[in-house]
Amino acid sequence: VQLQASGGGLVQTGGSLRLSCEVSGFSLDYQDYHTIGWIRQAPGKDREWVSCISVGGVGLSTDYADSVKGRFTISRDNIQNTVFLSMTMLKPEDTAVYYCAAAEDVMDSFDYNRVDEYDHWGQGTQVTVSS
Repeated sequence: VQLQASGGGLVQTGGSLRLSCEVSGFSLDYQDYHTIGWIRQAPGKDREWVSCISVGGVGLSTDYADSVKGRFTISRDNIQNTVFLSMTMLKPEDTAVYYCAAAEDVMDSFDYNRVDEYDHWGQGTQVTVSS
């Protein structure tokens, strides 16, 4: 399993970015049970779970950390086998390296907001929000 994150950059407060996580090794459809998560790490801080999307079992599920709820949207494209994180109303406190990660289970079967529950990780992409 490989995950490739991209789309980071420098943006002003209130701006928007869309991150992409290209997945290889399994398919983003209902045949493969898995969860794709976005986790971020700000300088000097622990990794923080941001959002995840689960496919398989009863269908599509998503969830968000309280700090990003209403501003970030996670989605997937089965044809591109890619998961997206659309970020709006960005704040300086959103500045971090953003990682995408995969767990080989659906959201209702594990603690998806615990970063150590994810089995596979991609490299990070830097998001910097200037004030």
